[in-house]
Order: sequence, then structure tokens, then C-alpha cells
Amino acid sequence: MRRPYWIMSIVISGVWSFLALTEVQALTELREQIIPILGVTMEKKPMGTVANVILSFQERDDHNGLAVHFRSLPGRFSRMAQTAVQQAIYRAAEAAGINPDSWTVMLSVPYSGVTIYGDSLSAMIGVSVLAMAKGESIPSDRVITGAVSPDGHIVPVGSLPLKVAAANEAHLRRVVIPEEIDMADPDWRTPFLMQISPVASISEAYQALTDHPLRP
Repeated sequence: MRRPYWIMSIVISGVWSFLALTEVQALTELREQIIPILGVTMEKKPMGTVANVILSFQERDDHNGLAVHFRSLPGRFSRMAQTAVQQAIYRAAEAAGINPDSWTVMLSVPYSGVTIYGDSLSAMIGVSVLAMAKGESIPSDRVITGAVSPDGHIVPVGSLPLKVAAANEAHLRRVVIPEEIDMADPDWRTPFLMQISPVASISEAYQALTDHPLRP
């Protein structure tokens, strides 16, 4: 994990400027959260699963560009997953009208030897980063599955029935899904006490996950 950036305040007449130090700490505060993602395991037969990803967010005191770091231990992200996540963060920030060039994002998979594949986790990570940047949060019993298109839409993903069933087993109570359904998926029913929220855009996804509007 990358160490926080620290900038020493200036000594004025032999006394530290407490105000300057406080301002720098506020800019470089490191926030960390465990977020759920929905996936499918491919062992003997496909099965839905809920995994956790550790997400850290830091807003730096510079504008040198978005920095996204993927830890390779204990588990790791595939190259495709890394690309999808980076794109989702950029696209979510653009939809919100926020410049991400001072953000540092760090991601890790807390399972030894496990590799996260695909792009269906990218919307969850993109929206989670956005919520952290805005000082808001996603309740722990909510999740979204889907990828983010260049124009900020939530695009369909496969194996939705398996993922919803896994979310129900994990006691997740609100699952946000793409409004457009993958036609290869069979029909399925919403589990008892679960809320399924179809969304078409980052804006709708953010509202469904945080109960806050994306923009004022």
C-alpha cells in the first residue's frame, strides 16, 4: 500500500504552523472500505458468488492524474478487470462532473491465490470511489453488477440469475442491475425481501446505491 503523502508545514519563528499541517492532513486523509462484488465461479458448474474487495481512497495535494494501484497479493485482478475498473472510475467521475486527477485508488483481493476476472465488478468500484470522493457511502447490504460504457451507461452482464441468488444467500438486500438484460440469461424471480433496482446510467446507479443524487 502506498504511504500517505505528507508535507511539512513551515516553521515560523521556531513554531510549527498548526493550521497549515491540519489543512494538509485533510487533503491526504486515507479512507478504506470493504465492498462486495458479484461474480460467478467456474469449477464443476457455474455458481454465483459474493466476494469482497478492499478499496482505499486518498485525495492528494496535487493534480498529477488519477492513480489506480492493484495489489497482487493475497489475490489479484486480471488485466481485463484492471482496465475495466480504471475506465469505470474515469467515466463515473465524468458523469459526476468531478476531476479525478488528484485521486489515488488502491485495490486488493483478500483471498490467497484468487484472481478476479471480467468487467462486471467495475460499476461497483467506480460508484464506490465516487461516493468516497463525495464524502458519502453505500450501505453494506447494497451492490451493483455491471460495467460502465464511455457515455456513462450501465451495460448488461451475463449470469444475472446466479449472481442475484448468491446476493440473496449473502443477505444483500438491494441489488442494482443494468436496465438492459442479457438475452442469454434465463427467466428468474426476485428473492423474497430483496429489492432489485434496474438502472440505465451512473446517475441512476449512484442514487440507488447511496440514496443521494449524483449532482446537486
